Amino acid sequence: MMKKEYDFSNGVRGKFYREGVRLNLPIYLDKDIADFVQKVAKQKKIDSQTVVNKMLRGNKEIIQALQ
Repeated sequence: MMKKEYDFSNGVRGKFYREGVRLNLPIYLDKDIADFVQKVAKQKKIDSQTVVNKMLRGNKEIIQALQ
């Protein structure tokens, strides 16, 4: 449970800020999609990240072609 008041008097503003840092946040797939990706990755003997990137690049190209 949070206290009603916290003491930030000794805090340092921007202590962990790093300009230009890019975070790679995790993306969670629904179970059916994750299962499909794992199946394809296993069949092609590549990692699941590569499968997802190829799928997304294919969709990106289709969408760009329609614009």
